[in-house]
Amino acid sequence: MKKLTKQSVKNFVLDFILILIACSLGAFATVSIMLPNGLSSGGLTGVIRILQNYLPFGFSTMYYIGALIILAICAISLGLKEAKKILLMSIMYPTVMVFFEKMNFDLLEEKDMILAAIYCGVFSGICSGIAFSRGYSSGGSDTVAKIIQKKFLPHVSLSKLLMTIDATVIITSGFVFGRNIALYALVTTVIISKTIDFVLFGLETRIIQMEIITENPEDIAEYIMNDMERGVSIENIVGAYSGKEKQKLLILCSPREGILIRQHVAKADPKALVTIIHVDSVWGNGNGFNDIDKEISN
Repeated sequence: MKKLTKQSVKNFVLDFILILIACSLGAFATVSIMLPNGLSSGGLTGVIRILQNYLPFGFSTMYYIGALIILAICAISLGLKEAKKILLMSIMYPTVMVFFEKMNFDLLEEKDMILAAIYCGVFSGICSGIAFSRGYSSGGSDTVAKIIQKKFLPHVSLSKLLMTIDATVIITSGFVFGRNIALYALVTTVIISKTIDFVLFGLETRIIQMEIITENPEDIAEYIMNDMERGVSIENIVGAYSGKEKQKLLILCSPREGILIRQHVAKADPKALVTIIHVDSVWGNGNGFNDIDKEISN
């Protein structure tokens, strides 16, 4: 029991340090790069950026309020277990943002929107990548998408809801700040996505193979097929040590989908065994797969 307690404390300290680093990078990207260059983004950051144009409050103050509102709604709608994942970053991220506002430091010596969009995307992507790797989330559009799905649109996939939310925020930015700002926001969002994949899985990985050994295959398979819109293969296996029969799920998906699947598995079956394998190429029908006919003809 003592060992478990020590390990838990050790893990929490490590999580705290890594999340502090992640929040520092994300806050730096927002306060020292995005805001001085008049840019916007998707998600909660983009929403606050739009509201800031009409309300007489500082960015970090409004972000704090927005993050706490999402945290409260998440706790009520999705439960305390889901809220715990965003609690640390909901408090730490805007707090670090206040620190950077006080520093009043701009990374770029003069306005350069292209460089700002690239730097902002890289730093924000590293922030999210570190957080996802430790099982945390900032409580932005991914949490909002989960709430909308559970309460209003249970038959719409999570990936489509995420894309719709970010697209809506970016398009609205276009009306508020102009078309150029919306295009730069799109560039930043794409770079964030690619940087997250790089932090989690390396440079070359486009498709990963997930193997999930679980006692609750129906719930997990349903989530993968309906929410991720991916196929699943199921195989019966027997543990050599326990002699118990379990089922192994095999999935091919993108790195970002892998994160969402892992988060769902953690809720559906905390004792499940999840293995992720990097895949060089996949030929067949599917999102991100190579067309086998074209590969042969080339």
